Amino acid sequence: MMIRSFAMAAALSLCAATTAWADSYKAGQIQVDDPWVRATAPGQPNGAGYLKIQNAGQAADRLLSVKSDAAGRVEVHTIVNENGVARMRAVDGGVEVPAGGEVKFAPGGYHVMFMKMKGAFKEGADVPATLTFEKAGDVAVTFKVQPLSYHPGGSGGHDMSGHDMGGMKGMKH
Repeated sequence: MMIRSFAMAAALSLCAATTAWADSYKAGQIQVDDPWVRATAPGQPNGAGYLKIQNAGQAADRLLSVKSDAAGRVEVHTIVNENGVARMRAVDGGVEVPAGGEVKFAPGGYHVMFMKMKGAFKEGADVPATLTFEKAGDVAVTFKVQPLSYHPGGSGGHDMSGHDMGGMKGMKH
């Protein structure tokens, strides 16, 4: 009986570890966790993606670019507050991931902007992309398409889900 309980606990633990690992991608000292995008409406030209990047290395690395066949152009953006107005800006020179640190791409901050999308992001689908880092090189990831109402735990700041991603209503370039 005790052996059976131990075996069951080990099996459940393995399943949980496999599930958590399935959304992690690694290259060198860089690990990318939980890439996701919200579902979009047909004809909506833009969408935003989010993720977490961890650097286990002794030196900083830099996310230089993101590419995806799902969009005509992909850029790394951030939200800045200028005179009380939230403005979306492309990040020049990439995003530094500090040694032994992490950077979170979340609503209201850094995000991956999929522009001129080639089709709607449908809930449950996958959006493949490649992140290019200065030192770690390319990391192929899959953004999971979440429901429009999706709010991951701990995400704060300005939620872009209520904005028209086509013209970025409420956002100034």
